[in-house]
Amino acid sequence: MIPAINASKVYSILGNNDSLVPLAMKDIANSMGLTAGSYITGDSVEGKDRFIDEFGTQAIWLFGIPVYKKALDLTLFKSLGYDAKVDARLLKNPEILKKAQEFAPTQAIKNSIANVAKNQKAYKGLTIAKFVASTLLTMGTYFGLTKFRHKYTEDQIKKDYFEKNIVNKEKFNFTSSVPFSSAFNEVHQQKNKSKQPSFTGGWQEFMFNPVKNLMIVDATISGERLAHARNKQDFVGYAVKEGSFWAFMYFAGKKIQSALENSAETKHNKSIDLDARVIESDELKEVFANKSILKDLQDFPIKGSDAEIYEFINKNPDNFVVQMAKKSDIITTMESNDGWFNKLMKKLNLPHKVIADKDAIDTRRFIDIADVKGVATKLEKLHNQFESSGETLETFLKGVKKLKRSAIRTNIGSCIAALGVVAPTIMVALRLLDKDNKEFQTKKDIEAKLAAAQN
Repeated sequence: MIPAINASKVYSILGNNDSLVPLAMKDIANSMGLTAGSYITGDSVEGKDRFIDEFGTQAIWLFGIPVYKKALDLTLFKSLGYDAKVDARLLKNPEILKKAQEFAPTQAIKNSIANVAKNQKAYKGLTIAKFVASTLLTMGTYFGLTKFRHKYTEDQIKKDYFEKNIVNKEKFNFTSSVPFSSAFNEVHQQKNKSKQPSFTGGWQEFMFNPVKNLMIVDATISGERLAHARNKQDFVGYAVKEGSFWAFMYFAGKKIQSALENSAETKHNKSIDLDARVIESDELKEVFANKSILKDLQDFPIKGSDAEIYEFINKNPDNFVVQMAKKSDIITTMESNDGWFNKLMKKLNLPHKVIADKDAIDTRRFIDIADVKGVATKLEKLHNQFESSGETLETFLKGVKKLKRSAIRTNIGSCIAALGVVAPTIMVALRLLDKDNKEFQTKKDIEAKLAAAQN
């Protein structure tokens, strides 16, 4: 039996700016649109070149860092006796580190945290090394793909040329790889002189946020594509592609979401900034109806220190703020930390690992206290809006749910349309409107060299 799709979970993922799923959806739309555009403006060789570039890069972009990190977890960390699930950010606050050991749900987890606490300098170094190594390996994999793509496209163009012109290939002394246009020589010279970027300022956020991990990889990809453009046509195409990609993949989505949330609050006096799973939960309806939300909000020490709030979270699992922070994946429980394969096996009623206390907090994981406080603030605001609305609870929550879903659909839809339709259309138009720019320039360059070599 196939497990049922949870609509609130789907909307929660799509509305989460730190989730990779919305990024993947946008990138697939972008890749499909650009590949289709290449087939329209060029021929099968250009289409294949674009297909390898877009979908090959997409696979590396999405899975490169996570796969390399996992490999290092299973090899380097394990061989040195460390549990890689212990988040190094726990070391930032000694009080929270101590409480993470105190409230550990199992002895094994307590031992794992204690081991890291005893070897803080080494563990911090390993964590940084893992981030740097996985990022560099991902970049290296992308450079390998680029080299393969250029060679593959060049070989296809040569093959087609020889078949059409029936010539003796052996008499050609044709050097591989089309040289970069002289217009880009300075770019490449500057590239070789440039220094390696250093991680400063908010580098820790880039280490632990999966979306910002991708931004680092994307910066490399964008720079490589522009610096190694094979000709002006390549450069202009990548300028449009990369500009639109950065705008709608990382920045516009947050702006659109914020605008829609502000609009919902201004026009309808309904806040929709809580996670979709919270808004659509039966628990929210229940605590609003019986007013137990008021006591839970009063009990939550929102003005306390981070350590005090951390202790409260662990000692008060039934508090509604804590429950909703768990539902929003701000607090990682033993169940939510369970592997995807084991979860699937459970849903299919097949043999699986049983978690004794699935609601217990996995204290190896970092809890962003500011995000937990944010849940409390948003819940209080939404409850106040309900109290002043004059609507029945059913009508009020139905309106909030409708506005939330509409905002997520609008946000995702507009970004997908921009990346999958508008950007590719601009690139096609730039090619078709210039009669001297319609053909695949790389193909023209290679064929011109072949013709020159033949003569």
